[in-house]
Order: sequence, then C-alpha cells, then structure tokens
Amino acid sequence: MPNWYAIPLALLLLGDADIPRVNSLRPPEKSSLNFPSDEEIPIFPSTEDFSADGQTQTKPVNNPNEPLQETSKLTLIRFVSGEFAKALKSLPAGKEGFNFPVGKPLDAQLLDRAVATHGAAVNSGDNVQITGLQFRAHQIIVDINGGGRGKHHWRDHLQIGIGGPHPTVQSSSTQETGPPGLQPGMGSTIFLDFIKFVPDMTPDELKKILSPFLNFQNERSASVQWIDTLPPEMKKAIQERRPVVGMDREEVVAAMGKPDHKVRERDSDGNDIEDWIYGQPPSKTVFVRFTGDHVTKIEQFPQ
Repeated sequence: MPNWYAIPLALLLLGDADIPRVNSLRPPEKSSLNFPSDEEIPIFPSTEDFSADGQTQTKPVNNPNEPLQETSKLTLIRFVSGEFAKALKSLPAGKEGFNFPVGKPLDAQLLDRAVATHGAAVNSGDNVQITGLQFRAHQIIVDINGGGRGKHHWRDHLQIGIGGPHPTVQSSSTQETGPPGLQPGMGSTIFLDFIKFVPDMTPDELKKILSPFLNFQNERSASVQWIDTLPPEMKKAIQERRPVVGMDREEVVAAMGKPDHKVRERDSDGNDIEDWIYGQPPSKTVFVRFTGDHVTKIEQFPQ
C-alpha cells in the first residue's frame, strides 16, 4: 500500500526550498553595548578640546619635521630673549657675526679666525644676555649683549597681526637704547643656519642649539628675576596668562603678549584711554582698557 503521507511531505519540502524564510528578511540583531556601571559617558566634549573660536583642537606639540609655528616664535621670544648665560667661547664683533650650521659640530678654528679678524665683543667666561631674536626662513638670528648689527631693539619689539589661524609675528627694526652696558651694535650676533627650514622647537631646544657658545645652567632667568619683584597677585596672573585691573603695559604684555589691535581715544571726562584688543569677533575677544598707565577695565566677548 503506497505511503500517502510521504508524497505530500516531499512536495512541501521542495516548495519550502524556494520560499524565503521570514526570519531571513529580518535584519540581524545588533550586539548590545555594555558599559561598566561606574563609567561616566560624557554628553559633550571637554572644554579643553576646543579652541577660542569653538573649533576642536589638540594639545600643541612641537614637531621638528614642520616649520617653526607663529605661536612657537612668541614662546621663544618670551622665554629665551632676555635670558642670561655664561659665554663658553669668545664671540666676534661686527655685523657679520658668526654663522653656525645647526646639526654640525662647531668649527672652532673658523670661530677663532672671525674673532681675530673682527675683534672679540664677548670673551670666554663673560656673563652675557640674549638681547634679541629674529626669524627668517632658514635662520634664527641671535643678538648677544646688544648684537653686532646695531639695528634692533634689545627686547626685539613684536608686531602681531591677525588674519589666520595663528598670529603673525614680525620683528621691528626700531633702534632704541638697551640696558646699561648693552648698547645696540656693541655685542655679537650668531646666525643659526638651517638646511630646509627653521623647524618647530621649544625654548629648551633653542638653548641646546646655542650650547656650544653659551651655558644657561646656574644662570638666573631674566623673566623670573623681574617677576619675583611683582606683587603676588600680579605674579599669579602673569603665570596664569590673564590680565587684571591695575596692571601696567609691561605686565599685560608679559601675561598675554602684544595685542592684535590698539585703539586710542578720549572718554566723556576728557581722559586719554587706550584699548588693547586680543582676538577677533566672533571668536573669543578680550578688551583691555588703559586709563593712563594702568588697566582700569577688562571685557571679554562672548562672556
């Protein structure tokens, strides 16, 4: 007797092979994400991850494979220009100074020949001061004890312009009287020559490059020496890079650098006022107002 149940069952199995299963039409289930119960999941990024204009940023890192950044120039001028050191070698006078190819050993004979030809502006063992830095595409020009060129201010004034992601730093050529005994043109100049470009660097790295000529160890920093004379609240504000009411212009520059813009006018009482403007709207902008020689008002936009 034929098996009447086997034939329908075989047909059903053959038809099922051509019909998509309902389960195959469903998207695969996503694996669930498990977080530890004690872990905090931030809704917004940390404020440290944003720059003043609200753009994301990373912590600045000096990269020797990239050209010297404008902000790094400001840092070098702030923490190297004005520093004291002890001369390890005699240095020549005159505007020609001495050219030093960075990355190569010091040619002592060539240095001695330059000193013999132009005379010694600095003798080995002298206490000296770096009185100016100037930056070119392939050079850093270092003036010592007023430099040998006689065209640059001993503190190397800065002009900071806006119009890009970073301020643009330029050296002025205004000749002014330096500190006693360090008259412009009466010192020596070292030209640090780089092959491709001046790489990005820190103040300590620049001091290391100058180490064949100058010893900065055990010499007190000029900036520290000046800051130590200030009242505690001013010293703290400078270290925190912020202006406070009562500061004079030198203290504001030490805290925030040179302003992007200056605006001079008279108030309703006829007093001469001067606004120093840091930043550019709509980004974070700080207005520092001087009445006379001291800060009388500070405003920040946006708040």
